[in-house]
Amino acid sequence: MERVIEEIYRTQSRRVLATLIRLLGDFDRAEEALHDAFAAAARTWPTDGIPGNPFAWLVSTGRFKAIDTIRRRARFDASQHHIEDSLYSPDATEIGDMEPIEDDMLRLIFTCCHPLIPADAQMAMALREICGLTTEEIAHAFLIPAPTVAQRIVRAKGKIRAAKIPYEVPGREALPPRLDRVLHVIYLVFNEGYSASSGEDVVRADLTAEAIRLARLLLALLPHPDVSGLLALMLLQDSRRAARRGEEGSLVLLADQDRSLWDHAKIREGLALLKEAMRAGEIGTYTLQAAIAAEHARAPAAEETDWRRIAFYYDLLLAAQPSPIVELNRAVAIAMADGPAKGLELIDAILARRELQAYHLAHSARADFLRRLGRRQEAIAAYETALSLCRQEPEQAFLRKRISELAATSERQ
Repeated sequence: MERVIEEIYRTQSRRVLATLIRLLGDFDRAEEALHDAFAAAARTWPTDGIPGNPFAWLVSTGRFKAIDTIRRRARFDASQHHIEDSLYSPDATEIGDMEPIEDDMLRLIFTCCHPLIPADAQMAMALREICGLTTEEIAHAFLIPAPTVAQRIVRAKGKIRAAKIPYEVPGREALPPRLDRVLHVIYLVFNEGYSASSGEDVVRADLTAEAIRLARLLLALLPHPDVSGLLALMLLQDSRRAARRGEEGSLVLLADQDRSLWDHAKIREGLALLKEAMRAGEIGTYTLQAAIAAEHARAPAAEETDWRRIAFYYDLLLAAQPSPIVELNRAVAIAMADGPAKGLELIDAILARRELQAYHLAHSARADFLRRLGRRQEAIAAYETALSLCRQEPEQAFLRKRISELAATSERQ
């Protein structure tokens, strides 16, 4: 039972939280109610059994726990009475066994992306409230101190309360100015699912599925080439999910994947959306990334991948969105087209600027180029640096395997 509750927490807690925020009108109150609801589930479900609709049970239990807490506090603080009254709105009482009609996750994203909240705080809020990452995990992703992340989140919640930012999806006329930020949050949610920043799993399918669902919903609300491009990118990337995990959850690199396991229905839909987005004229950054993913999807085998075309798309992406991460990916594409020596030269230049010193994938890519060049000891050192920075267990296992293989080869020679 404990493992079942943990799985429900992993897959449904963020949706429960989003609905509790709507019902309770406060992030901190909703987070407290969420934890109270799961604590109640841990006590009662082992004897009473799992309810038919765990989501509705958790929302209802969390709301009533919050009301009980506010009642107790109201005995000593009269200002709490109006909060208690507000929790009895018709919207709050019509939970029952029904799923919420309004999409609370999309409401949550638009609240996190309100223009009054600074961009860096928006990203931290989104990863904390939508993905459920800890402040330490967010800090690792952004290469900044954990206290800085915590302060950003606290300030963002304070701004939402002070400015009375509405918890809603804005009207159609207000959507376009906030579209870029909302798309970026959905993209962050997908990325955390596609390559989990830490833990035992290569992929968190609950997050990739949620990001794709939200993008579909957003496309219905606001047809736009950037939304089509992002949805195409996510579908094309997610199509490879089943092939990315080997035995016992091990990581399988793109070149080694069994392409018969790829989801070709998602590939077809992604390619159609990409074609639609590229017809729109101005091509956005998500559409360019989708075009890169499409080159992999079209190649019947790894050795038939058009790496020069991929490098060309990275050139365009780098011009549109200068970033050391894009530079790193471009270096990999160029190395695949022109050889590892050229890729190593490019990565060394990036690392010399100290922009990606704490990014394990930069050191992992450098190690791979060194390995392919036969420079084993240097490769081992680079893999060890990557391992010291990596927090995802399947990636750690992959890096340890590479180090072991190289060490064994060196001993034989």
